[in-house]
Amino acid sequence: MSEYTFKTNKQLSYLNRERRTAGIPLFYTAIVLFLSKMVLLRHFLFHEIEWPRLAADASAVLVILCLLELVTPARVKAWAYGGLNLIYSMLLFSAAVYFEHFGSVPTYTALYELHQVTKIKSSVESTIQWSHYWFFTDIVIGLIVWIAAAVSARRRSDRGRSVYGGATPLYRVVLSVILILSVMLSARFIQVGMPIQNELVEAEQEGFLNYQVSAAIKAAKDDSIAAEGNTAEIATEAETLQASYPYKKQQGGTPAYFASQKGKNVIFIQMEAFQNFPIHLKLNGQEITPVLNKLADGSYYFPHIFQQIGQGNTSDAEFMSNTSIYPTAKIAMSTGYGDRTIPSLPRLLEKQGYTADTFHVNDVTFWDRNKLYAALQFSHYYDKPFYKNDNFNSFGASDEELYRVAVDKLGEVSRSHQSFFGQFITVSSHFPFEVPADRAKMALPANLKDTQLGNYLLAVNYTDYAIGTLIDRMKAEGIWDNTILVLYGDHFGLQPNDTDPAQVSQALGIKYDPQVSRFNIPLIIHTPDEKAGKVVEQVGGQLDIMPTVANLLGISLAQENYTAFGHDLLNIDQNVVGSRYYLPTGSFFNNDILFVPGQGFDDGTAINIKTLEPVKDLSPYRQDYDYILKLMDVSDRYVRSLPKR
Repeated sequence: MSEYTFKTNKQLSYLNRERRTAGIPLFYTAIVLFLSKMVLLRHFLFHEIEWPRLAADASAVLVILCLLELVTPARVKAWAYGGLNLIYSMLLFSAAVYFEHFGSVPTYTALYELHQVTKIKSSVESTIQWSHYWFFTDIVIGLIVWIAAAVSARRRSDRGRSVYGGATPLYRVVLSVILILSVMLSARFIQVGMPIQNELVEAEQEGFLNYQVSAAIKAAKDDSIAAEGNTAEIATEAETLQASYPYKKQQGGTPAYFASQKGKNVIFIQMEAFQNFPIHLKLNGQEITPVLNKLADGSYYFPHIFQQIGQGNTSDAEFMSNTSIYPTAKIAMSTGYGDRTIPSLPRLLEKQGYTADTFHVNDVTFWDRNKLYAALQFSHYYDKPFYKNDNFNSFGASDEELYRVAVDKLGEVSRSHQSFFGQFITVSSHFPFEVPADRAKMALPANLKDTQLGNYLLAVNYTDYAIGTLIDRMKAEGIWDNTILVLYGDHFGLQPNDTDPAQVSQALGIKYDPQVSRFNIPLIIHTPDEKAGKVVEQVGGQLDIMPTVANLLGISLAQENYTAFGHDLLNIDQNVVGSRYYLPTGSFFNNDILFVPGQGFDDGTAINIKTLEPVKDLSPYRQDYDYILKLMDVSDRYVRSLPKR
């Protein structure tokens, strides 16, 4: 054998060895990186890491990486791993930010609302923590290593060798076995986790990636059930179920206050991020909400109302207050059900000769409201082009400008001798609560300046001031004395990760619970003939707004064959309202407690909504837990069965 032949064979042998091992270091490196990032995500979501549960994450990661390793051509493998790592890092980063803001583990359905991000840019930026960028620390290092490897590969290629080659058949067999075992293990984690009602517990046990698969399976199952469902049959089921719960001790007779406001105009003011605790609260002798305080003292004031929104947040509050139907919490109702014909207050009032108009200073496509308003059958909507931009915040126009346009438009309706229903969606108190210095209406003590709590109080105070300008405009237009004014909060404002409940208690001299106080929103219903005011202690939720207003207007939901999942708060003795977005499914408020499940009822926790003290004996409330799960399930099937337009 010649020396030349010997050298050539040696080079070919080296090349073959390199091809047999090509891609394996990338595969192993990807496993380490992906699992490390999943550990980081678990830290953000669950605040502690139970290492045995990483097996769920490992199984899902191995499924993805084994598939990539098996199907990707060797020549593009480095690009494939790099691209996947970037997408994976962005996904986990987004999940951590989402959880920071919403307190819920996102599913793939959150992608439907991705286009909303640019419209709430300031809110998103305020939510991001520097630690969230840890997901990308390897990217820069990886780029450097990749560039170095590419240069090295080019040099070896110049000598007749390639760094990229195919894997041996044995290696592919091993990968295939790992893939099959990982799929089986992931399937087992999903199977065990799916029955858990608490989404946070389910996600922790299944792992973030398996949780997405579980969500998709449940969605497909729900769609299949809905397709088979009959709306009338489900409505009957809802009626039967609700009749089994003792909302009222004595049945029959004409409901109290029925038709007491028949024919009156109606205005809903949905107050952005408005919690109940500022009502009647003073700060250094200053009333934070003087206008609302006066309204509450001369109206029906409900101090024990709680938010029930889902993934659509503010738009879900609009949906509930108009329909008395639970959000599914799987997708914003405006996005997921905006193509339906949805029973609603505007539809009921249209039968009474009303026109229904809605007002919002942002673009009507924000949260797909253009779909929602058509589904609810509003007559007109007035969005961004109708307002002068006074640059109050990132949304543009202020609440004062909102009310100026709204009263002008509704005044025209009133002068045409037609009754109206107006819905006003405020935004001046939107997170991150930035009120321009020249628009602030109160002074903050030094200890609250430049804090989220201080900024929130300034925003709430401005919202209150703007409502005062609305009332003045209504009086000047001559519509005040013939209009029911309904004011309620859409959801909480103070972010629990940025404002310590102890800080709120200490700064304001009140008892503030991170769940009960956080989710407690005000509801005030002012009627033209109410002077003395009435505090209604009955517990309720946003689902109860529409039935209560319908009763005042003399609209019998029973006679209209209207399926409502809330109740008239002026005519019930006890209540239970479910919540399942910022709280896990199975959570509820009743006349006594807020209950939050663990894996189920037995390991749940409860707190008294009046004393804000823990409740240890849960046994009296199991019936409420079982009932509310059934009620929300029926509501979901009902809304899914509604016909498309």
